[in-house]
Amino acid sequence: MTLADALRLLLLAAIWGGSFLLMRISAPILGLAYVAEGRVFSAALFLSVLAVFGKRLGGLWRNWRYLLVMGFFNVALPFSLFAYAAATLSTSQLSVLNATAPIWAYAIGLTLGIEKLAWKRICGMFMALSGVALLFWGLLAVSPGQFLLPVISSLAAAFSYGIATNYAKARARLAPFDTAHGSLWAAALLLLPMVFLWPLKQLPTVESIMAVAGLGIVCTGIAFPLYYRLIRDIGASSALTVTFLNPMFATLWGALYLAETVTPRHILGMAVILVGTALSTGFQARSLLKRRVPV
Repeated sequence: MTLADALRLLLLAAIWGGSFLLMRISAPILGLAYVAEGRVFSAALFLSVLAVFGKRLGGLWRNWRYLLVMGFFNVALPFSLFAYAAATLSTSQLSVLNATAPIWAYAIGLTLGIEKLAWKRICGMFMALSGVALLFWGLLAVSPGQFLLPVISSLAAAFSYGIATNYAKARARLAPFDTAHGSLWAAALLLLPMVFLWPLKQLPTVESIMAVAGLGIVCTGIAFPLYYRLIRDIGASSALTVTFLNPMFATLWGALYLAETVTPRHILGMAVILVGTALSTGFQARSLLKRRVPV
C-alpha cells in the first residue's frame, strides 16, 4: 500500500465515520425510507452532474445487471438497514457493528476462492476486531426488546457489504466512478417504493434535511468513487478494512457533536484497530520510503 492509498483509506474512514452521525441526526425524524432514498437520490444527482461535465454517461445501460446487483447489496439494502438501526443505536454502536464487514468479506472471499488464506492478514483482522470489541464493550445496554432488531439489522448490513465487495472484485467491469454512479441510480429506483410504505416520522427540520444532503453528496457521492478506487488498487478485503477505522472517527464526531463520552478504553481500542488494520492491509511504513507516491 502506498502513502496515497493510506491517505485515501483515512479520508474515507473520516467521511464514513461521519455518516453515522448524520444518520443519527436524520433517522429519528425522517425515518428509514426517506433517509435512505434521500441519501441515494442526492448522491446520484451529484454524480450525474459530474458525469455530464466529464462526458462519462456512456456504458451504464450495457452493464445494468452488474449495477443492479451492486446497487442492491452495496447501497439499497445496507443503507436501509442502517437507517433503521440509527433511530435506536448510538453513533459509536453503529460504527462498531459496521466494522464487522471485513470479516464477512474475507470469509465470503475464502469460500468463493477469491481470497487466499494468509495468516498475517487473518491475525490482523482479528486484532482489529478485538479493538472493535474493546470499543463496543459496555456501550450496548442489555435490553433485547429495544436493541435486538437494530443490532441484527446492522450486522446484516455489514454482511451485505461483504457480498458486494467480493462481487465487485470478481465482476468489476466499469471504472470506479461509473460503478458508483450507476449503482446509486439502481439503488434509487429500488428504494423508491419504500417512500410510499414508510411515512415520515416527523415534519422535516432544516438540520435533518442538511444531514441527508451531507449523507448523499459527501458520504456517498464523493466517498463511493474513492472506495471503488481502493478496491481496484489494494484489493477487496483490504479496502473494506476501512470499516475498522470508522469507529475511531465516528466516536470522535459523536463526542464533538452529540457529547458522547470518550474513555481511555475508546482510545486504546482505536490504537488496536489502527495496528490491526495495518497488518490486514499489508501496509508497511518502510515501504513509503521506497515507493513514489502517485499523483
